[in-house]
Amino acid sequence: MIGAFGGLLAGMTDLDHAAMAQLSMEQMRELFELAQAAEKHEGRTLHAHLFPEKDTPWAGPPVIGGLIQRGQILHARHKYPKHMEFFEKGAKFRERCFLAANRVGKTLSGGGYEMACHLTGQYPAWWKGRRFDGPISAWVAGDTYKTTRDVLQLTLFGRTTGTGMGKRFDGQGIVPGWAVGKPTWQSGVSEVADTVIVRHVTGGNSQLGMMSYDQGRTAFQGTGRHVIWLDEEPPALIYDECLMRTATTNGIIMLTFTPLQGYSQVVMGFMPSERQILPAEPLDVTGWAA
Repeated sequence: MIGAFGGLLAGMTDLDHAAMAQLSMEQMRELFELAQAAEKHEGRTLHAHLFPEKDTPWAGPPVIGGLIQRGQILHARHKYPKHMEFFEKGAKFRERCFLAANRVGKTLSGGGYEMACHLTGQYPAWWKGRRFDGPISAWVAGDTYKTTRDVLQLTLFGRTTGTGMGKRFDGQGIVPGWAVGKPTWQSGVSEVADTVIVRHVTGGNSQLGMMSYDQGRTAFQGTGRHVIWLDEEPPALIYDECLMRTATTNGIIMLTFTPLQGYSQVVMGFMPSERQILPAEPLDVTGWAA
């Protein structure tokens, strides 16, 4: 609240300050509420500001649980060649893996950004990757429901607000706030959504299911999905099930993880054929980025 009003004051001239001094308490309150509403709206538009043409400071409030702060530089997209390559390859390949070191933006700027594009149909002008013409049915999954909630759900939709029937998201994640519909919630798992409806630019609704690997392979059986995003390396059996779910839709699978399990079956599936020989010693992933 103070941040919203402080941002308003910072942009005012001496003449503006003099005019404010003449306002009544009621007028000041209304002005404060307008500034607060403007800041809330700005915080729900992160997706439109990522990957700019040139480095640009974020003008909105802290979003994604404070991961991005006011004034933080959103770097120009030419500084992210691996991210651009990852997106572009989606136009050709159904299976993609962003195999990279920790803290390089795999989740937020990789899988999260692309998932938001597909759910809403809001693709940037520079987009060369896969496009869907209408609403999609999708899944996201982490290794546990805790990581699904604390990483994926927070990244996509922001914090949980309210209680009971009024519980929803604040819309200050990477999915634009205008698009975030009312979720249904998991039973027996605290603060984890089951399904989230996301408004699509065509007027329909996309549907996103929140999953976790600890549900086991059978939970990933069922109907087809257009997009599946797996954040953290999945067990091979779950990955195989996800391939089945996207087969009939000509859908895509995105994986974003650091290969902490070494040369696993899933990792080897994305290695060039000449490197698909298991080493005698454990894989050293220090400094890896792909």
